[in-house]
Amino acid sequence: MSEIYVSTDVETNGPIPGEYSMLSFGSVAYDEVGKEIAYFYRTLLPLENAKEHPDTMKWWKSKPEAWKEVNTNKYMPEVAMSEYYEWLRLLPGKPIFVGYPASFDFMFIYWYLMKFVGESPFGFQALDMKTYAWSILGGQFKNSVKANFPKEWFSIAHMHTHNALDDAREQGDMFFRMKSWNK
Repeated sequence: MSEIYVSTDVETNGPIPGEYSMLSFGSVAYDEVGKEIAYFYRTLLPLENAKEHPDTMKWWKSKPEAWKEVNTNKYMPEVAMSEYYEWLRLLPGKPIFVGYPASFDFMFIYWYLMKFVGESPFGFQALDMKTYAWSILGGQFKNSVKANFPKEWFSIAHMHTHNALDDAREQGDMFFRMKSWNK
């Protein structure tokens, strides 16, 4: 079975799922050579009884356009995650979660899938681009940040906007540039 790389970004109102809510998420699916084959995007209603983290909300105040976007066309989390689960299942291969940092984005996606669907097509695994960059570039792990990445890994076609779909696409493009650079 071929692998489908699912570059995913989430926007939240706090640092952990359950206590705080995922506000939106976007995923872009790529085949093994980096051709975009599908995408998925949803904005979500907050979890019942969840809080808003003060530091995160302070950050959101500095991003009014992005804040407006995560508050548009909101879905019930159970509906969005069921639709996402079906979207993942219909991809033409094994979905591989790709994130930067995967530890944050995967934590929310996995928690929401388990809470609202009961299983995750990703299993327990995620490909972390920060770790991948570190394995290519070497040095100390703490230095594997975008500011230290080679300029060839960035695309002017996809900018970081804090719209989860835009950022998933930017990240997916970067992932395949990293893979090419590494050959």
